[in-house]
Amino acid sequence: MLKLTDSSLSTETTLLGNEEISKLSPTVLAMIADFFKVLSEVSRLQIVCALKSGEKNVSQIIEMTGLGQANVSKHLKLLTQAGIVTRTQEGVNVFYAIANPLVFPLCDLVCNSIATQLQQQNQHLESLKMFQQSF
Repeated sequence: MLKLTDSSLSTETTLLGNEEISKLSPTVLAMIADFFKVLSEVSRLQIVCALKSGEKNVSQIIEMTGLGQANVSKHLKLLTQAGIVTRTQEGVNVFYAIANPLVFPLCDLVCNSIATQLQQQNQHLESLKMFQQSF
């Protein structure tokens, strides 16, 4: 799995702010797709949200998310490989923390977009209700 923050391609990834995404190489687009794939699973998003308030060990993550130990461990491994989460061992305890703080503004953008879509759908439903009541 490729990391979106891979320094070997950092020059090309800076094009995202200055150029159209269509000018990016397939390699960089694959990195972007892999990043989104990692975040496209509900359990991984739950874990990321649990880590928003700071580093946690697996037991704390399990308690906060209600997920099983094997499930949490599997998802933490993927999040770590993707560079979204860091893993630090302190004695017998392993702590996880957010490594890529861009995750939270990205999630905020998506949440705001979804909220806007839901508001528009609600407005359409209200219009439909008013139309139905006019008969």
